[in-house]
Amino acid sequence: MDKEKVKEMIRNEAKDNRLSCRSAFAIAEAAGCSTALVGELCNELKVKIVGCQLGCF
Repeated sequence: MDKEKVKEMIRNEAKDNRLSCRSAFAIAEAAGCSTALVGELCNELKVKIVGCQLGCF
């Protein structure tokens, strides 16, 4: 799995540096990576995950 690909997916989905929890889970599934990695990359990109469903982020 390519971290740069996942970062690009996050950038494409994020609006105003915010990404919904649902979108974060969808990105993880589409990229075949963990939600933890998506969370780490969001932190790197300064993207805030909002509307968290399970307290994972």
